[in-house]
Amino acid sequence: MTPANEEQLRYLLALLRIPGIGPVKLSKILSSTNDLTTLFDSTDRYTLGEGKADWAAVDRDLQWAENRDCAIITQEDLRYPKLLKETDGAPPLLFVRGNIHLLAKPQIAMVGSRNPTPMGHETAFKFAEHFSQLGMTITSGLALGIDGAAHKGALLGKGKTVAVMGHGLDTVYPASHRDLAHQIAEEGGVLVSEFSVGVSAHPSHFPRRNRIISGLSIGTLVVEAALNSGSLITAKLALEQGREVFAVPGSIHSPLAKGCHTLIRQGAKLVETAEDVLEELGALVQYMIPANEKHSLKGRTVLDLEQSYEDLLVDVGYDCTPIDVVVSRSGLTPKKVSSMLLELELKGLVVSVPGGYARLLG
Repeated sequence: MTPANEEQLRYLLALLRIPGIGPVKLSKILSSTNDLTTLFDSTDRYTLGEGKADWAAVDRDLQWAENRDCAIITQEDLRYPKLLKETDGAPPLLFVRGNIHLLAKPQIAMVGSRNPTPMGHETAFKFAEHFSQLGMTITSGLALGIDGAAHKGALLGKGKTVAVMGHGLDTVYPASHRDLAHQIAEEGGVLVSEFSVGVSAHPSHFPRRNRIISGLSIGTLVVEAALNSGSLITAKLALEQGREVFAVPGSIHSPLAKGCHTLIRQGAKLVETAEDVLEELGALVQYMIPANEKHSLKGRTVLDLEQSYEDLLVDVGYDCTPIDVVVSRSGLTPKKVSSMLLELELKGLVVSVPGGYARLLG
């Protein structure tokens, strides 16, 4: 970075640190001037009526950027992601930790409920694993639930994942995902935020984070979302940005399926397999898929099970199925059904949930 660029970055950080100046107002300021030095007088007392520039905080930002694999990039930086730059309200600055070049790769955003059903969690995990095995980058928000499952699935698939944060990159929220965030950065992924070092998580930050998630990605997949959820905000932003939106349907009785069903009624593509997403995205991602990898995500095979276990598995729904319903469908005794369900759970084909069992992908 040239001294002139370093000076411009310093002024940008100072503007962002002034109370009352957020990314939107900062973008307006930048559109009105080509030289930020003209906004600051010789005594560094520049204000916009909201407060004084915090130069000590700016120094902390720049010091953070000197750490290994950390950077602060502007829209003029060639490393700034092109797709995001094309969107309205793109952040003037991005704080990045990890493999910054990953931001230029085609990405699929995966979002959904923070409290998913076991089936929803499994779906997100397996889809992300499949996408990553085909070379796609998975982008999400590091939240609990579907976000975390997507990141973990991508890592298990030996792929790469992008985590967009709603706070400064010197911390991790939720704290339970601290190890996951470090793993993402250390295994070739990247952490991204528009928020300066020291800025803590706040509810108002997450809708802003969502526009970055969708803006980075060529398509957004929603896996379980209630009405009026943050995931639907992300999907709406993706549509406004001209990106593809996909939704996984669910039970008509599940509140977590209503958001996805709404999206489908509004034109989102109904998704049953990972291949449904890849087919819709077409030539943009097809070149990344080896010929011998063009197969649908069907989940685990159960051909190694005894016929009686395969038959019982059919009697367990993908939503919660009470044991007495399984007993009725199978015609077996409650004791036999309980024993067989335990075996299926140990094999990872069903999961115990409140009120009964639910079938996982298989």
